[in-house]
Amino acid sequence: MAALSGLASALESYRGRDRLPSYRLWSSCVGANIHVHLVLLPAGKRRTQEIRTLGYCCQLVGGVLVEQCPARSEVGTRLLTLSSELSHCRTVLRLFDDVAMFIYTKQYGLGPEEEDSFVRCVSVLGNVADQLYYPCEHIAWAADANILCVDSARWWTLSTAFWGLSLLLGIARSLWLVLTLRRRLRSPVVAFTSRLPRSKRRAMEAQVRSEVLAVLSNLADLANAVHWLPRGVLWAGRSPPWLVGLLGTVSSLLSVYQAVQASGGEAAATP
Repeated sequence: MAALSGLASALESYRGRDRLPSYRLWSSCVGANIHVHLVLLPAGKRRTQEIRTLGYCCQLVGGVLVEQCPARSEVGTRLLTLSSELSHCRTVLRLFDDVAMFIYTKQYGLGPEEEDSFVRCVSVLGNVADQLYYPCEHIAWAADANILCVDSARWWTLSTAFWGLSLLLGIARSLWLVLTLRRRLRSPVVAFTSRLPRSKRRAMEAQVRSEVLAVLSNLADLANAVHWLPRGVLWAGRSPPWLVGLLGTVSSLLSVYQAVQASGGEAAATP
């Protein structure tokens, strides 16, 4: 039991700050044109997504073995330890993401390409939350490593709060885009102008599916983000390891699928 308690503390030390900074999918609606962009933060860091997925899978399987299979609890404990180390690895890797995030935020600016003012506003706020997330996490990590003499718990909470805010804004943005795109697809004007290339209509339908997947992925991450907030906030601290692993695995796989679909779409569009 003492070993499990120590393991639980280790898992909480780098709690999911297992967000997805390595890449993000975002879209812009200009008239009837839908542009899907795959932004790498920074380029070549898809490996961090693989680490994230593996870490959550280990936490899922390890949590199930520890709780449901006493005979294999040792294997489950080892998997949970591996999950904790992978999470720590991703925390360290994110030390180098600030510049890339800043460049992306600067390039996006106030979203001049976005036609919808709500999407533009939510996207800008989301970028600000993401930008603030990184230094808070870095300070928390440095405090845990005894590099800075500050209270790490306070900075972990602040970084998790910025992550949760970013997820909420992302959910609101995706839901708004889904409603907007569906409204356009069903409008008589679109039906009347159906003589336009089918590729545009297919792009809109693909974007609807992508945004729905983004909502599901963000909801799974949001459930974990709330779990890692201080106890007393909704269901904070109540999720068992296997549930955290399940939600993280679902989020990771959905994000991988979105990235693959976006890459495939760009490849098909390239002459």
